[in-house]
Amino acid sequence: MTETNQKMNPIIENLYKAGAHFGLVRSRRHPTARIYTFGTKNKVEIFDLEKTHEALEKAKDFIRAEVAKGGQVLFVGGKNEAQAVIRSGAQKVEFPYVAGRWLGGSLTNYPEIKKRISRMEDLLSQKEKGELAKYTKKERLLIDREIIKLQGSFAGLAPMRSLPKVLFVIDAKKEEIAVKEAHKLHIPVVSLMNSDCNMRDVEFAIPGNDAAQASIKFFVDEIVSAIVEGKKLQLTPKEPQVHA
Repeated sequence: MTETNQKMNPIIENLYKAGAHFGLVRSRRHPTARIYTFGTKNKVEIFDLEKTHEALEKAKDFIRAEVAKGGQVLFVGGKNEAQAVIRSGAQKVEFPYVAGRWLGGSLTNYPEIKKRISRMEDLLSQKEKGELAKYTKKERLLIDREIIKLQGSFAGLAPMRSLPKVLFVIDAKKEEIAVKEAHKLHIPVVSLMNSDCNMRDVEFAIPGNDAAQASIKFFVDEIVSAIVEGKKLQLTPKEPQVHA
C-alpha cells in the first residue's frame, strides 16, 4: 500500500488512521494470513489494506443482501476491547448481540435459550406493571436477583426471534465456540481476524487489527452501515413485473 493509494481511496486512509493495518508479532502469524500481509515493522505484521478493503466490501455486500431479504445479523464480541463497541453497534440497528462470554448452546440449543428470554421478558413486564407486589419481600428479592441474572446472560439476545442469518464476529479464534455452533447450523460467519487467525475458519474473513478499539469500531461501523442500507432495500417496494 503506497501513500498515493491512501490518498486515492478515503476508506483505506481511514483504515490506516484506525490502526487496522497492525497485526501481531510475526511469530504468531497463521499461515493463511500471510497473503494478507506485505511486511513487518518492529517485528509486527502489517496488513495490506487494499486486501482488507476488498474483503470488507465483500462482507458488506453479503450482509446487505441478507438483511434486504429480512435476515438478522448476530453481533459477537467478548474481548474487552470489543464489548462496548459491539453492544452499541447492534443496538443502533436493533439486532441481537453477545458482548461478553458466549453461552454454549445460544444457537444449537436456541429453543431453550428462547424460553429463558421469554422468562426474562415476562418478569420485567410484571415488574414494570407492579404485579410483583403480591409477593413477599423475600420473594421479590429472589425475583429481582433472577432478573439481573437473566439480563446478564440474555438481554443482548432478546431481539433474536429466530436463528440469525449471519454471525458477525470480532476475532473468530477467540469466539471459536460461537463459530462452531454457527457452522453446525450452516449459518455463514463474517469475522474481523488478526494475523494469528485461520482465515479459512469463516466464510467471510476480514483481515485486520482485532485488538484495538479504534480499529474494531471502524469495522463495526462499516457493518452497521451495510445493515442500515439492507434495511432500506427491505422497505423499498419492488416494481411490478410487466409480462409481454
